[in-house]
Amino acid sequence: MSAPVSLASIAVSLHILIQVAIAVRIVLRPHRDPASRIAWLVVNFAMPILGPIAYILFGEVNIGRHRAEHRRRLLARLPAMRELEGSDSQPLFGQMPERHLHLFRVGQSISNFAPVGGNHGTLMADSNATIDAMVEDIDGAKEHVHLLFYIWLPDNNGSKIAEALQRAASRGVACRALADDLGSRLMIRSAQWRSMRQAGVRLGSALPIGNPLLRPFRGRIDLRNHRKIVVIDDRITYCGSQNCADPEFRVKAKYAPWVDAMIRFEGPIARQNQYLFAADWMAHVDEDLDDLLLGPMPDAGPGFPAQVIGTGPTIRYSAMPEMFESLIYSARTELIITTPYYVPDSPMQAALCASARRGVATSMVLPARNDSWIVAAASRSYYAELLDAGVWIYEYVGGLLHTKSLTLDGEVTLIGSANMDRRSFDLNYENNILFYDPTLTAEVRRQQEGYIAKSVRLAEQTVSDWSWHRRLWNNAIAMLSPIL
Repeated sequence: MSAPVSLASIAVSLHILIQVAIAVRIVLRPHRDPASRIAWLVVNFAMPILGPIAYILFGEVNIGRHRAEHRRRLLARLPAMRELEGSDSQPLFGQMPERHLHLFRVGQSISNFAPVGGNHGTLMADSNATIDAMVEDIDGAKEHVHLLFYIWLPDNNGSKIAEALQRAASRGVACRALADDLGSRLMIRSAQWRSMRQAGVRLGSALPIGNPLLRPFRGRIDLRNHRKIVVIDDRITYCGSQNCADPEFRVKAKYAPWVDAMIRFEGPIARQNQYLFAADWMAHVDEDLDDLLLGPMPDAGPGFPAQVIGTGPTIRYSAMPEMFESLIYSARTELIITTPYYVPDSPMQAALCASARRGVATSMVLPARNDSWIVAAASRSYYAELLDAGVWIYEYVGGLLHTKSLTLDGEVTLIGSANMDRRSFDLNYENNILFYDPTLTAEVRRQQEGYIAKSVRLAEQTVSDWSWHRRLWNNAIAMLSPIL
């Protein structure tokens, strides 16, 4: 007579089945690079209890079936962008050299936005100047004001924008403001938010968390809307790295000041940012903005070509790294990159090394003190290989360098919200603008040189002299980057 099976044996067998099932899902899951698969398999089996739970919560890019389906239906029914230019045979493509056309084709493959000409841009001097310019434009708005921010704080600058929106709403301007439910939770729960609503400003929360205990079962809680978009009267738009907050950034004051870059654009490019805003707004607010997208495009006189690139977890896989890598491989003389968070995938690291090795003056500017100790450690694990290839690495010491900018051969610029890390690649909704204009690119490049002047250039010897335990720490954290 066999002994009865114990509850402990049943529990162990069930647990093993769960681990095996998760391992099979990890291997079969599409769009996952081998390093990520291996990392998750190790976590799954090395931590019998926490590993499977971690994978269920954070292992897959999942905003929730309902949200994903709602976005898919929304984007399918939105009117197509009525570009003024959009094919190789039209005049726009004569406004830039042949050697750069493929970059805009890559961008178009991501968001279906063709590059549009007739744009003008002004690089803002600093964070406070950006807010002052936004307030002035909001005060001058005649039809509508649309804002979307990842972080909006009820501080001095955040209050200035809130008050400007209230003034605009009081004179009949349609004002809509969308803020990420996690990043802007202080503003959303503040008296300022209630005052804006009472004044007639239409408000929305992007990717609302709801019950934090139930949220993980409906989609990942850390998939966020990281975009920073301002559109005024369909003809003015802002794009860059700045959130709606003071540079002192009081929620993380010890890293201040936060150093950002924003460009104020005028021209048809505003319609493309309008499109991104409308898609995000209608995903969270029951209001149809189709009429705004069907109106006549802003007049396009002389001006440079530009293109909005919007990415996110419901956009095609690997879109943002493809854009970065295309730009890096296109460089022929000079490449300058500023980013606060550098945790690349293997192809991006290889692209930067190849850039320096073929003789391109390749510079990267990163913050010396990072608000994320995980990212700081992981970033530095890549320094030795970059320096060995000839990349110049500068660590900015004037605060937390938050600017996300790339200038290419003194002619092309990419600016926006996307970092060069896996969070921006896979998890966040991001917005960037790619443009060809040697004059404005020269301004962005001068700003980048200003960052370099306040930085310490790292030498190969400095990095090689790091203690073994510091290198062990950096490399160990980097090994986990595929799952972070």
